[in-house]
Amino acid sequence: MSNSLYETLGISKSASSDEIKKAYRKLARQYHPDINKEPGAEEKFKEINAAYEILSDETKRRQYDQYGDSMFGGQSFHDFSRANFGGNADINDILNQIFGNFGGSGRSSRGFGGFNSANFGGFDQGFGQNLDIQARINIPFELAINGGDYEFSINGEKIKIKIPAGLNSGEKLRARNKGKSAGNYRGDLIITVNIEEDKRYKRDGDDLYKNLDIDLKTALFGDKVEIKTFKKDVSIKIPPNTKNGQKIRLKGYGIKNRKSNIYGDMYLVVHVILPDIEQIDPQLRDMLQSRL
Repeated sequence: MSNSLYETLGISKSASSDEIKKAYRKLARQYHPDINKEPGAEEKFKEINAAYEILSDETKRRQYDQYGDSMFGGQSFHDFSRANFGGNADINDILNQIFGNFGGSGRSSRGFGGFNSANFGGFDQGFGQNLDIQARINIPFELAINGGDYEFSINGEKIKIKIPAGLNSGEKLRARNKGKSAGNYRGDLIITVNIEEDKRYKRDGDDLYKNLDIDLKTALFGDKVEIKTFKKDVSIKIPPNTKNGQKIRLKGYGIKNRKSNIYGDMYLVVHVILPDIEQIDPQLRDMLQSRL
C-alpha cells in the first residue's frame, strides 16, 4: 500500500504528531509563495498543506492508513493534488467529500480555505515569527515529587498540564497549541517550573533529607518510631546510643529518577531533643551532675 501522503511531508508512516508538525512547518516555509517564486511552488505549498490537513487529524490519518492511496482513485497523492487542487479549488470541499465517503465526519477541523493568495498572509506571519510564548509557574514540593495534574491561568485561558513525578526545579514543560496564533497556526506554551521549598524536606538530586526529632530516652536506649514518607508510612528501629546528627538511611524512599525509573534514598537526620533540666527528677539530676 502506497504511503505517498507521508512521502509528501518526507516522514515515515510511524511519525509522531510532533514530527508531522515539524516537517510541515519546514516545508511550508520552503515553498511559501511569498518566499519561493519558482514555478510550481504554490502548487507544492497547497499539496503540503493538504497532506498536513489529513495527517494531523487523527480520524483522517487512521482512514488513510487503512485505505492508502485508494482514497485518491489509486493515484499517488502528488498526482491527485496536482489534478484537483489547481486554480481556486476549495481543498476542504475535496477532502471532506473523500473522507466523508470513507466514514469520516465530513467536516474539516482546520478550515484552510481555498489557498488563494489572500490566505497566505496568515501563514507567512506564523512562519516569520516565533509563536511560542513563555510562562513561569510555582508548584508545591510534594506535587513535584509525586507528579499529578496542575491547573493555572495565563492571558485569561485556563491551562491544565501533567507534572511528571520527579520533576526538577527549572525544568521546562510544553503545552501544545497554547501559544500565540497567526492565521491557522498556533504556537506552544513553554512553561518553566519552579518548585516551592518545603519545611520538612530538603532535596539533593534523587535523595531526600528530613530531620527526625527523638527524645533523650530514645537516643540512649533505642525504640521504634513511625515515619511518614511520600511512598508510605514505615516503622524504623532507632538503635541505642544514637547520636545527634546521625543519619539513618531509608533505601528507595527518595525521588523517582525520570530517566532510570530508580528511586533515590531518604536520609533521616537525627535531632536529639534534650529535656529541660527543671523537668528531670531531682535525684536523677543530682546523680547526673555528680557523675558526668
